[in-house]
Formats: sequence, C-alpha cells, structure tokens
Amino acid sequence: MRYIIIAFSISLGLLAGCSQEQSSTYQGYVEGEYVYVASPVGGRLESLLVQRGQTIAVGAPLFRLEAVEENAAKVQAEEQLKVIEAQLADLKLGKRKAEIGVVTAQLIQARAAKEQAAQQLKRDEAQFKVGGIARAQLEDSRANYAIKMARVREFTELLEVSRLPARDDQIRAQNAQVAAAQAATSQLDWRLDQKHLAASEAGLVADTMYREGEWVSAGSPVVRLLPPKNIKVRFFVPEVIAGGIKPGRTVALHCDGCAADVPATVTYISNDPEYTPPVIYSNENRAKMVFMVEAHPAVENAVRLRPGQPVAVTLK
Repeated sequence: MRYIIIAFSISLGLLAGCSQEQSSTYQGYVEGEYVYVASPVGGRLESLLVQRGQTIAVGAPLFRLEAVEENAAKVQAEEQLKVIEAQLADLKLGKRKAEIGVVTAQLIQARAAKEQAAQQLKRDEAQFKVGGIARAQLEDSRANYAIKMARVREFTELLEVSRLPARDDQIRAQNAQVAAAQAATSQLDWRLDQKHLAASEAGLVADTMYREGEWVSAGSPVVRLLPPKNIKVRFFVPEVIAGGIKPGRTVALHCDGCAADVPATVTYISNDPEYTPPVIYSNENRAKMVFMVEAHPAVENAVRLRPGQPVAVTLK
C-alpha cells in the first residue's frame, strides 16, 4: 500500500512538473501508534472489563487477573510485620511489670537472709571471744554472711537491668527486621495492584487479546489501546518540495466521509529519501526522489480519523 501511495504521489509531481506548476496536494494515509497494556505478573484472566471498539476515559478499569495467592501472601506478610513490630516495642520497654515484681520479691528475700546471717555472725563472734564455739563455726558464719551480701547485690543489679530497655545493637537489629517486613508488604501491595490495571490515558480499545478464563503470561498484552494523540498522517512529497517543509507547518487533511477538512501540524520530515520504483540516482531522475512527512492532528480532531484510511494532504 505504501509503495502505491508513493507512486501516486510521484505521478502527481511529474504531472505538475509538465504543466510548470507544482501541486500542493499529496496522497497519504492515517497511522496509529498503539499502546499495549500488559501486567508484569502472570495469572488467569478473571475479568475483561472493556470490549473492542469501546472508547474509554482515563482511569477506566481494563482487566483483572486472579490474585488468590497474592492476597494470602499479603495477609501472611501483614501478620508477620505485626509480630516483629511488637517484638521491637517489647525491646524498648524492658521487662514486664510481673517480671520486675518477681525480681523485687527475690531481692526482699535476699535482704532478709542477709540480716539473719548478720545477726548469726554477731552472736558467733561473741561466743568465740568467751570460748563458747570453735573457730571453724565462726568462719562458717562469716562465709554465710558474705554469700548473703552477694545475693543482695545480685538481685539489686538484676532489678536495675530489668527496668532498662534492650541494648542498642539489639534494637537496631530489630528495626532492620521491621524495615524488611515493611518492604515485603509493599512488594505484595505492588503485585496486587498489577493484577487489576486501568487506562493511563483516554482512547479507543482497538483490540483485546485474551478471553476470560485464559492464562495470561507475565508481560503479555491483554488490551491494545489507541489514544487520540497517537494518531498521525504520513504522506510523501517530492525532493523539490521537501526542503521547504518545516515542523510546525499547517496542512489540511481531506478524507472520504469527512464533513470538513481536518487541520494538522507537520511534526517530522524524514532525512532519508525513498525511490519508487527503485532507480539509480541522477539529475535526470531526481524527480522520483520523495521524502516521508508526518503530521499530527489536534486531539479533538484525531477521533475523526481511522488508521489505514487514505487522505489527501494539502500544504498551507
């Protein structure tokens, strides 16, 4: 089709050259740059929410994939995050009240035992002075008192430690585990979002590639969209005309069935010449050299055109 259009454009140029007047109207065709919407994760197509030929708005839901596994994994990750956060809070608080109460009671018992050992040591020292007991019994009393004193110091320090939070390195390690669990939860949220996609821009649903119930591989397009801004016109002009065309120039598009011409703006001129039919370049056949030009209509006018539709392009 492209070569037919090029040949027709060349014939118009040659006829104009014979009449010593250059034509300003050229044949072209409408082309669309499609957007293929796919999910980066695979799954069974649960719901197809659009149909071919439908015009949709921005944010319109397109399709939804089955997400049973992802939902279960998200629940598991959220519960694990709660556990890790609770452990971090516990490390920051120190021992519970009941645990501190146990240590306090042990300290009271140790103090009472120390007082008892102190009284016994005092009596044994008095008895030893008058020869009432042997030195071995006195030494036993002194050792028992020292043991009871050490127990009091032990429970005093244990009570102080029980009121302190965990060490800084333990808290840092637990914070890292919380961050890892949060990242895992965020990743699952993202996977769930990819299971139901919406249109990022308005346009025409040009085609759908799957039916409900079919398995969709990761990255496989499910819906093909054509936004109005992606509709353009391609036409070919002779070499003698191409040099005078610049991006931004206005053209008028005429098509069969259009109530009025559609204005468009030149956006691209090819740097590579084309020949039809293939020939060897020379000054004699330079008239057969053509350049491809692209023009975009305004978004509100683009919906009047269809890809593949032939148009006549008039330079303004």
